[in-house]
Amino acid sequence: MAKTKAVAAAPLSALTRPGLRKNGKQWHAQKSAFRPKAGQTSYEKRTQERKAMAAMKAKEKEMKDEKDDERQRRIQAIKDKRAAKEEKERYEKMAEKMHRKRVERLKRREKRNKLLKS
Repeated sequence: MAKTKAVAAAPLSALTRPGLRKNGKQWHAQKSAFRPKAGQTSYEKRTQERKAMAAMKAKEKEMKDEKDDERQRRIQAIKDKRAAKEEKERYEKMAEKMHRKRVERLKRREKRNKLLKS
């Protein structure tokens, strides 16, 4: 009975450990057989992957657009605030030289001109 256990254990260890290579380059990784059709997938699987990729790309684009819109909105708010500040400073400088009522009249006239131009 002891012989059968030893014989049964030998093929098992031979399967797990291949032994020495014929060319003597044991430091190289073992190569597997070349099978050109091994990595192919079915048409249905490829179409599902393409649909998933397209959905992911659309979601990414939507998120990027939202982020860019928010950024542009902030930039526009800053520009509007600066323009209002400059205009206010200009009117204050005019008010130093002219009468207050005349400055208000000029403001109204400029607003009408802006509305006509736009």
